[in-house]
Amino acid sequence: MIYKRRFSPQEYLYTVEKYRVTIIETSATFLNFILKECDLSRTDLTLLKSCYTGGERISEGLLCEYHERGIPLSQIFGMTETSIVTWLPTGEAVRKVGSVGKPVFHGELKIINDEKQQIGPGEIGEIVVKGPILMSGYWNQPDVTAEVMKNGWFHTGDLATIDDEGFIYIVDRAKDMFISGGENVYPAEVEKHLLTNPKILDAAVYGVPDEKWGEVGKASIILKNGERMNPLEVFDFLTGKIGKYKIPKYVEFVDEFPRTATGKIQKYLLAKRSTKTKN
Repeated sequence: MIYKRRFSPQEYLYTVEKYRVTIIETSATFLNFILKECDLSRTDLTLLKSCYTGGERISEGLLCEYHERGIPLSQIFGMTETSIVTWLPTGEAVRKVGSVGKPVFHGELKIINDEKQQIGPGEIGEIVVKGPILMSGYWNQPDVTAEVMKNGWFHTGDLATIDDEGFIYIVDRAKDMFISGGENVYPAEVEKHLLTNPKILDAAVYGVPDEKWGEVGKASIILKNGERMNPLEVFDFLTGKIGKYKIPKYVEFVDEFPRTATGKIQKYLLAKRSTKTKN
């Protein structure tokens, strides 16, 4: 097992090749940097059997780019409080692209609606988890623990759906969802479509206050090197792909996103910035 003190795309690939690594697990942010800055054809990855990623929103485009290069990239789902909850077998990575797989054998998982009933295929609900994979609680915070632990089930705050084969697909974080004019908007859905645009490297969508609709969407976008785009192009690109109420009302172009140490976008910090261009 090899631990890296810091991340460098080229050095990461060099390490995989040098030590004949067979399994890797890293964030989608780092995988994006590898594609952007490295020529994968110059690295011998023939011994790589499995590549796992999780912990943040992952575009199907990124997954497919790795699949096209013969790298078996699969999603997993877990939290600090739960360890790994689900995993997608390497053999199903292409057929079930976008899924985080099925529950691990040593944990229990349900997806429930607001009435605490288990959902059926195609519905959206919250993932709750039970079993030895769970934490005991938050250190010296019994009230906070009680908010998320109910009848032995840990409420993750992650929204998901399930298909008729039992494979799970993450929809969004419940706290990231916002309501615009009475309609639920899931930012991850909008981001997924934005990331199919060949000019866009990364995107973050979040709700901002609006006098008429309560909240509306705002998109912060990082363009690929050398690309140019204006807000109207973004609005036009999304028109017809998603409902009109889901299309962000504001767009800003940025050079980078505020992130946690593990690469997750800190949307609450983006929401504080207010260069707004109205649709």
